[in-house]
Amino acid sequence: MAELLLISDDTHRTARLARDLPNVERSTVFDLYDDASCPAAAELIVSDVKALTSEALSRLRTLLERVRGQDVPYVCLFHDNGARTRAYAELLGASSLLSAASGPAALGSALAELRNRIDPMSDAMRRHGERAERFLCTTFVPGRPLSPVEIAAGTTLIETALQEGGIRSWVRAVRRFDDATHRHCLLVAGLAAAFGGVLMLGAADRHHLVKAALLHDVGKIAIDAAILNKPGKLDAVEMAEMRTHPAHGHAMLVGRGFDESLLAVAHSHHEMLDGSGYPDKLVGSQISDLVRLVTICDIFGALTEHRPYRARMESMPAYDILVGMAGRLDGDLVRAFKPVADAF
Repeated sequence: MAELLLISDDTHRTARLARDLPNVERSTVFDLYDDASCPAAAELIVSDVKALTSEALSRLRTLLERVRGQDVPYVCLFHDNGARTRAYAELLGASSLLSAASGPAALGSALAELRNRIDPMSDAMRRHGERAERFLCTTFVPGRPLSPVEIAAGTTLIETALQEGGIRSWVRAVRRFDDATHRHCLLVAGLAAAFGGVLMLGAADRHHLVKAALLHDVGKIAIDAAILNKPGKLDAVEMAEMRTHPAHGHAMLVGRGFDESLLAVAHSHHEMLDGSGYPDKLVGSQISDLVRLVTICDIFGALTEHRPYRARMESMPAYDILVGMAGRLDGDLVRAFKPVADAF
């Protein structure tokens, strides 16, 4: 099931809208005039039909009858402010009516509000997410030394949240944050917590895995914010700087009381078993199990995150990419990760 179905009379226009929507994990754009297929059911529905003719209205009504389940929210975007358009939206049973000129942010907020009516995020999970964000904002700061005690406290916060709400609620909580690096670190740490549970790790080993995931990208603190937040793909010079973050991360942790295995994760989470990774082109047994675990969570997290230059990938296609990286990732661990991807 798609999270969001957008029905359109101009799929190129609506695809641009879908690409820029915040906090939407999976979306499908469907051509209102496509008579050859029918979209799958969705958790949320938006119609973006500029020419709301009698034929378009008839098609919309028929399509909604087919795919709109009971209590599924439906937002009707209007391209003019006429009384007839509002009457049409009412006839179609729209949950909300919004001007198309409002833009992706306004639509994203409307969808979030409607989603919370049918699947409210618990106050406890919202508080967990906010505490985690405050923790990173005060801890992952350029020039500020890190301590094992405070990182252990942050790790416990994440573990508690996952135990109480599960991975899906955690993902929804952290995807609300603006800072892309913080969002990614918390997402990967949550995936690691879920993975540790699937692997039936003991409490101490699971805590260590989550801590490693939380710290894996700490070196990005030292990277120019303009590169981290660039709304597009990096050029060769920028990519070269980005690829220094593992060395920066190692330097931030060394000599401060952190376990050597955590330093290895910060330094080697982009290494691949076949030697194609960086920064040291390690191979096979040179890459520890802890690094292998975090690398799987890191790649899956990156694939399923929204980036300015691409939409988020759904969980199963993202998992298929992990499977397709046989020889580069640990195949046994990738297979063990599937329940996490299924629950994502």
